[in-house]
Amino acid sequence: MAFERVCSLSELPSNSVLEVLVRDEPYAICNVNGEITALFGICPHAGGPLGQGQVEESGRIVCPYHMWEFDCRTGRSAYVETMGVPTYPVKVEGGEVFADLP
Repeated sequence: MAFERVCSLSELPSNSVLEVLVRDEPYAICNVNGEITALFGICPHAGGPLGQGQVEESGRIVCPYHMWEFDCRTGRSAYVETMGVPTYPVKVEGGEVFADLP
C-alpha cells in the first residue's frame, strides 16, 4: 500500500466526515476536532454508508442507516465490542489529505 490523495483539508471541516471512492471502494475520511482519520466506508451492521453519516464531538462516526456508532480512531463499534471497521494511516501535507489504503 502507498499513501494517495483522498481529499483537500478544506473539504473536511472540523467534526465532519467525507465519503470518498478509491478503486470503487468507499472510505470515510473523518475530521474529529482537527484529527484526520480514515475508515472503511461500509457499516458492518447493515451496510450503511459511513461516509454519509455524522461525526460526533465524542470522536464517533454515526451510520445514517440505524445510528450505529464507531470510533473514528480505532474503528470499533460503540455497541458490539467484537465488531468494527478497518482504519488506515493518514497524513496531511500542503492542505491535502493522504491515506494509505488497500
